[in-house]
Amino acid sequence: MPIKIPYAKKKVEKKPTGGKKIPFQSPKGMHDRLPADFVYIDKIEKAIKKVSLFYGFDHIETPLLEDIRLFERGTGLTSEIVQKQMFAVKTKGDGVLALRPEMTPGVVRAYVENGLLYVANPGKFFYYSPVFRYEQPQHGRFRQFYQIGFEVLNSDDAAYDAQIILASLKIFEDVKLKNVTVKLNTIGCKNCRNTYVKKLKEYYKNKVGSMCHDCAKRYSENPLRLLDCKQEKCQPFKAEAPQTLDFICTACKAHFKSVLEFLDGGQVPYLIDATLVRGLDYYSRTVFEFFAEGVDFAIGGGGRYDYLSETLGGPKMPAVGSACGVERMVEAMKLQQVHIAPKQLYKAFLIYMGDQAKKQGMLLLDEFYKAGIPVKESFAKESLKSQLRLADKEKVDYALILGQREVFEEVILLRDMKSGTQETVPLKKIVAELKKRV
Repeated sequence: MPIKIPYAKKKVEKKPTGGKKIPFQSPKGMHDRLPADFVYIDKIEKAIKKVSLFYGFDHIETPLLEDIRLFERGTGLTSEIVQKQMFAVKTKGDGVLALRPEMTPGVVRAYVENGLLYVANPGKFFYYSPVFRYEQPQHGRFRQFYQIGFEVLNSDDAAYDAQIILASLKIFEDVKLKNVTVKLNTIGCKNCRNTYVKKLKEYYKNKVGSMCHDCAKRYSENPLRLLDCKQEKCQPFKAEAPQTLDFICTACKAHFKSVLEFLDGGQVPYLIDATLVRGLDYYSRTVFEFFAEGVDFAIGGGGRYDYLSETLGGPKMPAVGSACGVERMVEAMKLQQVHIAPKQLYKAFLIYMGDQAKKQGMLLLDEFYKAGIPVKESFAKESLKSQLRLADKEKVDYALILGQREVFEEVILLRDMKSGTQETVPLKKIVAELKKRV
């Protein structure tokens, strides 16, 4: 008996495929990255490579699948990522693996496992990678999405907190996002944070019954994350909560003061937000988030994680990092109506007439490829008129016209698309002639 595949009952928009519909859909929360999106995506990728090269960050990539315990220990058992958002994969011999929900624990693992701490100290890395979180899809948030980020490993210098922030802001500047500011706070170290957490629990003790369900759990499991709640009913409590700056130790105050001084020196706009704690358990001291004008969600964030390596069973290794969601950046660019002109790649369009010309055109395109000259074609079109129309639409400077006669005489017509003038050029000289003109 044939197996019946239960397709999701989801409305499929009619596509121009002769009235037929494809029964398959992209999985919920997953999305196709279409050519129109790459106008923005390519700009972001170019920006992170430029900024990383300038600030000395090396490219790193970790596996899509990691031991699930890497995130349970590192990201934290009480974090929403671990409790609600991980895609777990059971295997025969490797226990339970997880599609990485974030990059930082994997980067720390790779740095220690591969002995990079002996050759790169501090280790400065950047990534541009897909990550996976099982959450409710919404604007700029998907179950598969891309992150760009920076990590500085094996240093507690406040200068790197500031440099990470500054490097991220340079990317936003390069992709034309306007009026991006950073909100930041300090949540102290493991020595002074306990005092603050006690004060926080005392403050929230009589308010638990009035808070959302998640905050009721956070009160007993991870009180610091009470300040990370986005539910409307919990906002008034956050506004009156004790502030970390009043309870952190002298060393943490000095570190935060240094971060602010470095930012002031770099003329970086920032706001101190006493309720900012971030959603991951491994953060310590500096935490921050980025916001763009007219955009009601954070486009990125990060902070210091001085104890993550030890939590994972590695050496003592202070570190700081930041991450920005590519899809969120694209959404912000669209909201701000950032205009990015598509790059004019093609300078010429090859037009053919007849099978012999089509075959000769294939060989000729290879010659242009070797010479580094992009030439557009449309072998699916047959008529001269339709091909000329496409050449005009592409806004190329030149059309190369090859017919049966031209193939026989070993020449090609070179038409200037602006003036309309054309000349006959020997086939063996057309590559050099076009290279000279473009």
